[in-house]
Amino acid sequence: MLPFSRVAIIGFGLIGSSIARAVRAYMPTVALTGHDADAVVRERAMVLDLFDDVTDTPGAAVTDADLVILCVPVGAMGEVGAAIADELAAGAIVSDVGSAKASVLRDLRATLPADTPIIPGHPVAGTEYSGPDAGFATLFRQRWCILTPEDGADATAVERLRSFWTRLGANVEMMDARHHDLVLAVTSHLPHLIAYTIVGTASDLEDVTQSEVIKYSAGGFRDFTRIAASDPTMWRDVFLSNKDAVLEMLQRFSEDLTMLQRAIRWDDGETLFNLFTRTRAVRRGIIEQGQDDPGPDFGRSHS
Repeated sequence: MLPFSRVAIIGFGLIGSSIARAVRAYMPTVALTGHDADAVVRERAMVLDLFDDVTDTPGAAVTDADLVILCVPVGAMGEVGAAIADELAAGAIVSDVGSAKASVLRDLRATLPADTPIIPGHPVAGTEYSGPDAGFATLFRQRWCILTPEDGADATAVERLRSFWTRLGANVEMMDARHHDLVLAVTSHLPHLIAYTIVGTASDLEDVTQSEVIKYSAGGFRDFTRIAASDPTMWRDVFLSNKDAVLEMLQRFSEDLTMLQRAIRWDDGETLFNLFTRTRAVRRGIIEQGQDDPGPDFGRSHS
């Protein structure tokens, strides 16, 4: 038995369009409705046949849906929540895909009816691309999806959402919202902030022209540019919504960076070697858990 019969998706970016494609592929009898704030994107979604119905307003999209997934920047959750509040069907579960969870829960709880089951979610999957053409049905396969239900959340509603993501191929983990935000500040938010900073610094250097930066990009800088190409609106909202955890991790990173600076200045090769050995083991652990490709050059094809 399918966990939901009618799913509404608000926002047709990489994640929203991938969910639509995955539902089409793995739960083809589920009715799909959707809305995007951009009329051009709505038109494109219809051309791609991602939905059974694409509506002009978010409220119209959620009518009669038993699951609503908000695939919008985390800073827009309150606004979208207010736009759908009066049209939600009784008992409809509202979830999301944002990278910060405590702020999402707060903003949705402030705008949706008090009896609405709100179960924030975060599929830890993606690429640097965005828009409805960027999505693909297998994006979530063997990736983690973290659900952060409130204390006392309806167990049946949580299980239905867990089953939904499992059918899309994801491994589902339950986590407290604030703990999620701290973990993701380390594993995702801080790396993006570092990537944006390094790429921005390289482009600002007066004694290195932009053409030289591009021409002589080694593997490390090239991979930073991939991360730094991520959607700017989404990541602006992530940093502002999860500011406390990001600032805490940034302070720790700054202290560790100062330690490395000191080791280099004083020719402390032992400290550098020990750190690099430890971090190499982390990389091996990621590969062993199937979270990345073990092939040379991160599995890139050079044919």
